Amino acid sequence: MSATSETVSVTLNQAMRKDQSVAKNLFFGEIVEENLFPYPPLRDKDREVLGMMTEAIDDFLSPLKHDLKTWDKEAHQPADFIQSLRDMGLFGLIIPEEHGGLGLSNAGYARVLSQSSRHDSSVSLTIGAHSSIGMKGILLSGNDEQKARYLPRLASGELIAAFCLTESGAGSDAASIRTTAKKNADGSFTLNGEKIWITNGGIAGLYTVFARTDSPDGKMTAFIVEAGWPGVSHGPHEDKMGIRASSTTTVVFEDVRVPPENVLGDEGKGFKVAMGILNNGRTGLGGGAVGGMKTLIQLATAQAKDRKQFGRSIAEFGLIREKLSQMMIDCFAAESAVWMVAHYIDSGVDDYSVEAAISKVFASEAIQRTAHEALQIAAGNGFMREFPYEQVTRDSRILSIFEGTNEILRLYIALSGMKDVGSSLSELKNAVGDIFNNPIKGFGVLSSYASRRIRETTGFGTDKIISELHPKLKQCAEVYEKYAVELSKAADGLLRMHGKGIADEQYQLKRIGDITIDLFIGLCTLSRADHLHRTDSKNGAQAVSICDAFTQQAKRRMAGNIRGLLKNEDKERDALAAFVLEQGVYPWDVI
Repeated sequence: MSATSETVSVTLNQAMRKDQSVAKNLFFGEIVEENLFPYPPLRDKDREVLGMMTEAIDDFLSPLKHDLKTWDKEAHQPADFIQSLRDMGLFGLIIPEEHGGLGLSNAGYARVLSQSSRHDSSVSLTIGAHSSIGMKGILLSGNDEQKARYLPRLASGELIAAFCLTESGAGSDAASIRTTAKKNADGSFTLNGEKIWITNGGIAGLYTVFARTDSPDGKMTAFIVEAGWPGVSHGPHEDKMGIRASSTTTVVFEDVRVPPENVLGDEGKGFKVAMGILNNGRTGLGGGAVGGMKTLIQLATAQAKDRKQFGRSIAEFGLIREKLSQMMIDCFAAESAVWMVAHYIDSGVDDYSVEAAISKVFASEAIQRTAHEALQIAAGNGFMREFPYEQVTRDSRILSIFEGTNEILRLYIALSGMKDVGSSLSELKNAVGDIFNNPIKGFGVLSSYASRRIRETTGFGTDKIISELHPKLKQCAEVYEKYAVELSKAADGLLRMHGKGIADEQYQLKRIGDITIDLFIGLCTLSRADHLHRTDSKNGAQAVSICDAFTQQAKRRMAGNIRGLLKNEDKERDALAAFVLEQGVYPWDVI
């Protein structure tokens, strides 16, 4: 089995079109089948390590169930507990073996966070903030000297890392940061400013810091800053709604001298470094969400079977069964997408930023729905702190805010895809003028555009997703083929209508973003269901049913969003928002 898995991984990697983004191609009505089918397996090396590691995590955290709840209430993690995480190697998960780490792939790393999240979100956050974003910049953008100097200490947990980007006036708008780094005559920098809501801020020995610089090549630079340097300090532990045990503090830099060898990446290219870190790190968050959902499903099914009402188990009632089945659908879909994105990262795909954003948005919202319904099944018990439901509900709420709010990411998804469509329209205009000067190029662009419009209008020339599918899955594939074309037509139409002003049409961009999310998540679910139908004789049929159910739900949502592009209440909503903003209150009462 191991040899087969390795062979499949190599074959998949060779067949992939690494220069293509699945999500962005959807905006042209195209499905990049080579990057979706067959569903990718875990690497053999990861599988071997994960078997031992997931078992070790369970053995370590299960007996600490009551302690974890106490630490959540008291809002701290004891030093000896942090030391245990070091001893287990949990700070070196993705650091290469030559630097003392375990060398897991992104897929393997996401699976570890999925396991730890089945016990406690704060534990996953302490590990994840270190690996996903805290020291990820050194892995992605660090030079050989920086890697040799810091990675062994980061792998051992001697240094725990934190990511310092957010400021009081710069959340989603990262470009507006006010922390400054003034370059000195000797090439060093003097760093001044304050960062807020920094995960691991109070326990970190190393910070990846972003500051404004006056470089001619850009206005932001990334720096590696050690917590022990003069002028570096952090504030008290923040009193949070959820993930309370994890360390979150402000971090202050007062005339901190940063040597030139601690510039991370190129001077002035800090924004690119930051976005690279956030895009690459989103599988950790998604993996954690999937793990949390699995625990909630286990708890909810036990509760539904054990609780009796009207002389029957509530598991027999339709509305409870509806909740349980939807939890399964959401978890399967999220898991399918998260590990597909991890596969893209591990395989060296050039651009996976939109796919990573989609997986983050979907997984973060799926666990919140699952937590809500699990608590509802538990009813009064779910509202009591004695039971785990209320904590998971609190802990999961941050996920749609973390690492880019879901509102910003929806706009990013839509605008990223439409940017390429807009470029093609610009090329079309240029091609008309080019026909006489460069007829081969001019007619080539026109021919490509004409082919796309014919495909959108008639369906002729639309590639069909792999033919050897279960009958239900064939029907699912047809839905995604149809709505990929609908997305292409919609993107084209909106750009023609609004031009450069499209960036201000946020109601419409949200619809485009949501269609894209349903398409990509659905295609990942289709791929995995096809794989399990072929390989899992025990549960493969249920995977097909999940794909069918998700597709029908997605079809209704996509159809509604397509209709909403033309017929909607956007103007009324905007006027109502203006009204309440002017009033500042809800103005009506019954007395």
